Amino acid sequence: MLNDSSHARAGSDAPTRAILLMVVAVGLLTVNDALAKWLTERYPVGQVLAVRGTLVMILITVWAWSTGRVAALRVGNWPMNLARSGLLAGATFLFITALSLMPIADAIAITFAGPIFATALAAVVLAEPVGWRRWSAVGVGFLGVIVMVRPTPELFRTVALIPVVAALFVVVHDIVTRKLGKGGESTLALLLVSTAVISLAGLLSLLLGWAPLAVLDIGVFLAAAVLVGLAQGLMIESLRLGEIGLVSPFKYTSLVWALLLGLLIWGDVPDTWTWGGAALVIASGLYIWHREMRLARS
Repeated sequence: MLNDSSHARAGSDAPTRAILLMVVAVGLLTVNDALAKWLTERYPVGQVLAVRGTLVMILITVWAWSTGRVAALRVGNWPMNLARSGLLAGATFLFITALSLMPIADAIAITFAGPIFATALAAVVLAEPVGWRRWSAVGVGFLGVIVMVRPTPELFRTVALIPVVAALFVVVHDIVTRKLGKGGESTLALLLVSTAVISLAGLLSLLLGWAPLAVLDIGVFLAAAVLVGLAQGLMIESLRLGEIGLVSPFKYTSLVWALLLGLLIWGDVPDTWTWGGAALVIASGLYIWHREMRLARS
């Protein structure tokens, strides 16, 4: 295993930018999740995915056309793009299935093992240098997640394999995203293909019946489309700029964002365990960022 000091990043601010993009991306996704939950109380999940995805594709196309970047929509590697999109769709399906079979805290806790898988696979598949300090920081962040969600004893059941596989799907999706991004595939093309595949999967649920779309809900759908489009775009850029083992642990901050939203919007006051877990997550992220800055200056 290589030591973190083997990084050659002198004078580069790419790691910091990658970290910030990931933190903002998961923050936007957290807000989007709140909107999506609100919409799924009124419409089938497939309908929400299809309508939101269609709006995202329209927004991408209009933005590309109005800014003269239509060429950026050209897909260079269809097989890898479709594989990436299939992994994301599969992860979404598996996670929703897990939520229907086990407590939400357990499902979240298991899927947040993803950054640990990402750190390991990035070292093996992408030959990213990962030293003991980063492993330790990722472990502390994961411990913070466990403290925050406090999973039940039911966590240790066979059904727990479902969110484990979902987490692995997300990790492989991130690896493919980084390979495509570093290989020259544009962010717009990556976003368009994955959104199209997920929208198509949602469209198939039309056969099961959709609910009439209320006019007032169109604004909510549009807001969700803007948020998820921006979030996915920023996440792609983050994976393009930063190593997977570096940026993946910052997905833990989604729980911190959720904590802040609950406090500011609904007045939910976190208990001591939640504050303690959040502190561990933040400390883990700050240490990883501090370590990267030291390596960049060396």
